[in-house]
Amino acid sequence: MKIRVDPDRCQGHARCYALAPELFSVDDYGHSSVIGDGTVPAGLEAKARLAIANCPELAIEDLAG
Repeated sequence: MKIRVDPDRCQGHARCYALAPELFSVDDYGHSSVIGDGTVPAGLEAKARLAIANCPELAIEDLAG
């Protein structure tokens, strides 16, 4: 699984970071980005899906579809 955050959609709610800090980092304004190249380590897929489902702006994408 590989994810990305669309910087044009992210509004800085930082819910993804609250749910999966292993996968996301946030700047001083709460805007998120993925850690590394967005590849989700084994065992963290459920957290990634939870973050995707809880993003109010639908800014997180699963690049695998």
